[in-house]
Amino acid sequence: MAFLRNLLAAILGFFIATGLIFLFFLLIATAAASTDENIVLVKHNSILEIDLDLPLSDYGGEYSYVDLEFLNYENYTGLYHILDAIEYAKTDDDITGISIKNSTFIQGGFANIKAIRDAIEDFKASGKFVYSYSDGYSQKDYYLASVADSVFLTPVGDLELKGLSSEILFYKDLQDKTGIKLEVIRHGEYKSAVEPFLQNEMSPANREQITELLSSIWKTIATDMANSRGIDFAQFNTITDELGARTAELAVANHIIDKAFYLDQYEELLKDASGLPAFEELRTVNIYEYAEHISKKLFIGQKPNKIAVIFAQGEIQYAEGSNQIIGQDVMIKALREARENDDVQGIVLRVNSPGGSALASDIIWREVQVTQSVKPVYVSMGNYAASGGYYISCGAEKIFAEPNTITGSIGVFGLLPNIKELANNWGINSQQVGTNKSSNGYSIFQGLTEEKRTEIQESIENFYKTFVNKVAKGRNMTFEEVDAVARGRVWSGTDALDKGLVDELGGLNATIEALANDKDITEYSIETYPKYENITSLETLLGRFASSSTLAEEQLEKELGTETYTILKKLNELNQLKGIQARLPYELDIK
Repeated sequence: MAFLRNLLAAILGFFIATGLIFLFFLLIATAAASTDENIVLVKHNSILEIDLDLPLSDYGGEYSYVDLEFLNYENYTGLYHILDAIEYAKTDDDITGISIKNSTFIQGGFANIKAIRDAIEDFKASGKFVYSYSDGYSQKDYYLASVADSVFLTPVGDLELKGLSSEILFYKDLQDKTGIKLEVIRHGEYKSAVEPFLQNEMSPANREQITELLSSIWKTIATDMANSRGIDFAQFNTITDELGARTAELAVANHIIDKAFYLDQYEELLKDASGLPAFEELRTVNIYEYAEHISKKLFIGQKPNKIAVIFAQGEIQYAEGSNQIIGQDVMIKALREARENDDVQGIVLRVNSPGGSALASDIIWREVQVTQSVKPVYVSMGNYAASGGYYISCGAEKIFAEPNTITGSIGVFGLLPNIKELANNWGINSQQVGTNKSSNGYSIFQGLTEEKRTEIQESIENFYKTFVNKVAKGRNMTFEEVDAVARGRVWSGTDALDKGLVDELGGLNATIEALANDKDITEYSIETYPKYENITSLETLLGRFASSSTLAEEQLEKELGTETYTILKKLNELNQLKGIQARLPYELDIK
């Protein structure tokens, strides 16, 4: 019986492997057959459809296969390519207008949504129409949709307009009940930074800073929405307070939308606006396909002068790095390639990060400084550029932030897991033997000694001073001036401008244009970095195809529920933190 089982398993494994190899070579054949021709035909009288149904990142990424050089791949779903597509559509004779139509809720931060919104506002100057339709608007969806000339909602659809909120989870009781604790070591003035691990409720100081942050961001987005709809700001806030747009009927009455429409009625409106007869099919082109279409068109007209845009997105970790993790190896390589490229005249570092490893942040900061001594480096901040994200930014020649960027959080802390109480409850006793006074190091079974706490506290204090000094040097401020706005305090981009932490408000394109104008860079094109080398062989590729870890995670989330799974995942991430951290210690999930 065992022989039969093994035989069947071998046969099954053979067919699975054969199928995977077939798929792999099919992928190679498809890539080899592709050319630089446009992948999508944009017909005359087409409408650019903006449906952001994928997570909104800054940069989709450009990937190369080390041992398969002809098989390269670029992802065109990032913010950078979306903005380029909207800009190009403004003068594209085949595009008659834009339809903002969301099939799913937007997964992205307010800063990135504002960047797209501003691009659409600029597009409207061409005289082409912009309409929006949805079966139901979340607040983020409506923030984007409200820029349209006319906004439509299905008659029984919902619209969320309620203001901003943020929820922070506290873990003290969980630690007490499980016996699994996190030892917290922080800079003494680092306000509210690690409250979730020390107490069960928000301190007045922390509540005040988060309230001020949310108020600043809300003022920006509410002003944008009110202006687009021709509503007084105070009146708009009253409508928000009273949930005066929760139904299509109320939304129409309060001028939040223009009309309650069904989809077929909306499509007839688009046909009429595009000059198409009723019997013809609507001609639309998806924003992601159009982004690839125009990117390949623009590549043909590459100019000798280049501005490099280097994307740093995700948590900062002491690692190689990827499209979702800022690692020192990838960033060093990207910065060196850009500064050693004779065609590159200037560099924009696009930062979208809550921070992370202090060591990796410092290594990247150094490479930025070396690059800055050769070529000008400007920083563009996205949704986040906080703590370590600000650390790697602070030495740039100029820093741009969106009004609703979350930045600052200049502070340092350390977290160490401690399961001494749990071990005692289970009857586990740990003892150590060493040759010297400090040879044993830290043990999760014994917790922190006073000597070890003092040692780590000293490292924390030293790094905080290093952090503040580097900010002071980069921003031409005194140590005391930086310390007054540091201590872990988070700021919106608008407030950061007032505090001297950034130079100007504006998005990625504004940063690129400012660099070009300031340095007299004319007739330029954009070169993007990093270039990722993430799959190196057939064996690696097949291993990734066969991996069941993703499926296991999806099944676990399904069984536990999204909220429980998210908590467990976050606790696991905290347990993985190594070394001193310069990052937001909790997530500001703004809703």
